[in-house]
Amino acid sequence: LEDGIVGKGFPIEVYNVLGAGDAFMSGFLRGWLGEESLETAATWANACGAFAVSRLLCAPEYPTFEELQFFLKNGSKHLALRKDEAINHIHWATTRRRIIPSLMALACDHRIQLDDVAAKAGADPSRIHDFKVLTVKAAAKVAAGRAGYGMLLDEKYGREAMFEFARHSFAWLGRPVELPGSRPLRFEFSQDIGSQLIEWPVDHCIKCLCFYHPDDPEALKTEQQQKLKSLFEAARKVGRELLIEIIAGKHGELDDTTIPRALEELYALDIKPDWWKLEPQASAGAWAKIEAVILKNDPWCRGIVLLGLEAPQDELEAAFAATAKAPIVKGFAVGRTIFINAAEQWLAGKMSDDEAVADMASRFERLTEAWLAARGRKAA
Repeated sequence: LEDGIVGKGFPIEVYNVLGAGDAFMSGFLRGWLGEESLETAATWANACGAFAVSRLLCAPEYPTFEELQFFLKNGSKHLALRKDEAINHIHWATTRRRIIPSLMALACDHRIQLDDVAAKAGADPSRIHDFKVLTVKAAAKVAAGRAGYGMLLDEKYGREAMFEFARHSFAWLGRPVELPGSRPLRFEFSQDIGSQLIEWPVDHCIKCLCFYHPDDPEALKTEQQQKLKSLFEAARKVGRELLIEIIAGKHGELDDTTIPRALEELYALDIKPDWWKLEPQASAGAWAKIEAVILKNDPWCRGIVLLGLEAPQDELEAAFAATAKAPIVKGFAVGRTIFINAAEQWLAGKMSDDEAVADMASRFERLTEAWLAARGRKAA
């Protein structure tokens, strides 16, 4: 026995006695089939077994290879590995349900803005529900079942639109939780955000807009940070992805350091959303700084999507081009630039359903083509 092959052992707290053997074999086979030494294979096997008994749910909580390598390199100060947030984050990020390397989304989660359009048109607000169904049909017409297309839809006016959305093969759906216009941030419907999220389908992504500027008064920043932290923790607890949208330019100067500073402040609180949604930046230098902050703090982040703020189409196309050297920017989620003309005309009774769908589809398709061109690609 003294001359036998021994893999490294790992002291941990035993929390669950099921699945350790299978986990051990998974680690051993990964090493053995990969032609690693038997000592290495045994070490990987022991580590995988340690993960299994220190977590609760057996196979779903076995470590991914990236997670395993992080643990072997860095170890953990926790005997209960399930309490190590750094390792848990890697597990979360490397077991996401779908790979989305590019995302082009039609955003129609607007509530206040469409209330205003309906009021000006003299239309019953209930018609907004029907209009949002048309936005889904327009997006589906452009997407045509291809990968990389998605939407933002809300609970207040978009429930029927979500049913229509489910009839098509989109890659992604985001749903807002913020009370529109709130600053400091408040959640819509209830401040007990976890009780809302638990009812959502597991593949619906939480979207939260926060009007946040790094030069805001400390009391305001602290309140908003606490709200975002509680949302992040709730999202992880219920297993839903999170997109945080930061708009800084409406409440202060927007220069090359504004958004990087904002993201640094949130990352310092261990808030690590799956996606960021950000304003277009004035320079490639700003994007380089933003990308550096994200890669330093969370190299597993899915990336950034650009917001529109009702900018003219040509301005958005220029904004797309400015991100050409920032691969962390994965796409866009734009709304009023695409749908506001149709909304005004349709709610006023001046445009038919088919005309509204065609108008929005044309605008969305032009934006998708501009985005793909900025990335040196063409539509499939």
